[in-house]
Amino acid sequence: MTPRVRLVVAAALTVVLLGATAAYCVVAILGYQARQQTPPDAQAAAFATQVAADRIVFRATSPDAAYGFVASVSAADPSGARSVSDVACERIYSGARSSMCLRIDRGVLTTFSANLLDEAGAVAKSWPLPGIPSRARVSPDGERVAFTSFVTGEAYATVGFSTATQIATVGGDEFGNLEEFGLTIDGEANTAADRNFWGVTFTNDPDIFYATAATNSRTWLVRGSLAARTLTTVHESVECPSVSPDGTRIAYKKNVSTTATAYWSIAVLDLATNEETVMPDPRNIDDQIEWLDDSTLLYGVPRDDQPGDSDVWSIPADGSGASALFIEHASSPSVVRP
Repeated sequence: MTPRVRLVVAAALTVVLLGATAAYCVVAILGYQARQQTPPDAQAAAFATQVAADRIVFRATSPDAAYGFVASVSAADPSGARSVSDVACERIYSGARSSMCLRIDRGVLTTFSANLLDEAGAVAKSWPLPGIPSRARVSPDGERVAFTSFVTGEAYATVGFSTATQIATVGGDEFGNLEEFGLTIDGEANTAADRNFWGVTFTNDPDIFYATAATNSRTWLVRGSLAARTLTTVHESVECPSVSPDGTRIAYKKNVSTTATAYWSIAVLDLATNEETVMPDPRNIDDQIEWLDDSTLLYGVPRDDQPGDSDVWSIPADGSGASALFIEHASSPSVVRP
């Protein structure tokens, strides 16, 4: 091929690639505009965490103008009318006094942040995140918050992913990254360079929390102490724990895969007996479980046929029944109690 022919071919390829890029951008813009122009099937409402009865707060994923905004429904009527606020989050977790909202700000330079919201949804404090937002939690008393983001990788199934998890108080105390805490695995101190921590869940004790610890391709449920700045293993093969309202059990996702690709089932651990019960939902569940009450679990499941959309499902916490659709077009559920 002569230099002139190579130049002509290169120019033609450039035109094709630019045309494809332009077409992709047009389709993306039209899709975004169509979604924004579709009126939401919900009632607009001010952001509020002061409630008279239990409500489920979640991120709306419906393909309309409500997409990505914080919404809520009555816990007694989850399929009933929903209210949608003007607060947008990638992941939301609300308590009675405050909320944690993880955001992706897609500008010229994409940035990530964890935002503490007050009762009206205003940002009371913000922390920059080193990567894609993942998990968020608020303690039962509303005083402590936690948030996790990826440092590298885009999912927990990614080989070699790295996370950063921080705990703070609403009053301004910072406990820092959990990597700074002392880790004890089966009675022995662990300082491995590949340690990762994520998925904090708080107890009613202001000092005690639980989280996931990982090293050497293994994961554990760890019991943490804020005062002692320690993490101690409790049970192996646990990710994204969630303490029950009565404090007696922990729900989590458990990797049941026999290959290098993770596949998670939901399980519940009785802290008194160390007995584990695996739930009968056969789907791959990649979420941090929420307790509707002491007998029912909630979790998000993406829709296979609609990218970006998902639903919240429920299942009995004792493993006695099948899963059931709880809230359509929703993710990141949290139960706000009076």
